[in-house]
Amino acid sequence: MPSAPPAFPPSPPSASASGASRDGDAPSRGEAALLLLSAASGAADAFVFLCVGQVFAGVMTGNLVLLGASAAGAGEDGVALKVVVALAAYFCGVAAGALMAGRGFRVPVLLGVEVVLLGAASVLWGLELVTSYGDRIGLLALVAVAMGVQGRVRVTPTNYFTGTLTSLADRVALRQLRGGDGWVLGRLAAVVAGAAVAALAERWWSPGAALGAVVMAAGALVLETVPGRGGRFRDRGKEKPRPDRGNPAGAA
Repeated sequence: MPSAPPAFPPSPPSASASGASRDGDAPSRGEAALLLLSAASGAADAFVFLCVGQVFAGVMTGNLVLLGASAAGAGEDGVALKVVVALAAYFCGVAAGALMAGRGFRVPVLLGVEVVLLGAASVLWGLELVTSYGDRIGLLALVAVAMGVQGRVRVTPTNYFTGTLTSLADRVALRQLRGGDGWVLGRLAAVVAGAAVAALAERWWSPGAALGAVVMAAGALVLETVPGRGGRFRDRGKEKPRPDRGNPAGAA
């Protein structure tokens, strides 16, 4: 009679399945950086929309809608050019981020590039060097490139959230909420908070309207570079799938 195969103890759940990591502070620091980047995205888009006018720096779906409306004769004059510049600049930012990641540059480098670009935009706006329509177009390009680079920082989205909201609504409807969904809600709230900060700054102290995005992105960079457990994001190629990774179909 053949002997039964030896029994093995069940494998412990992986970090991605349980929503936790073996390093106690890894989830909190990693998710805190994601919150800051989400807030930076909201602040950057609000700044560009309010100060450049009728265009977004990171929400390309909205820009495509604005482009179609402009082609039909709706909206402000010159919106089509702004949208085209934003789309091209965002594309260049994503491409640059992809090239840097493909050549082995880690997340802190990409975040450093983003902070430099946002910082340059903030200085130009804060010193009132943006005085013409062409200057505003250049300012838009700087911020849109920065948002494109941020889009390549990690698989989990931090500057587009339609897929994230869709996935969350799906799990709510099916009563399949997971432990990490609190962080998903936090990122959605962070976008709103970042936009509110930029809007309040534009209303009460216009030269500082772009500072919020810089400070928030710099905070994420600090979390990625300060030594300590869980201080750095994992490499993009080694990440496990997450339930909130943008478009569910695209993630698959």
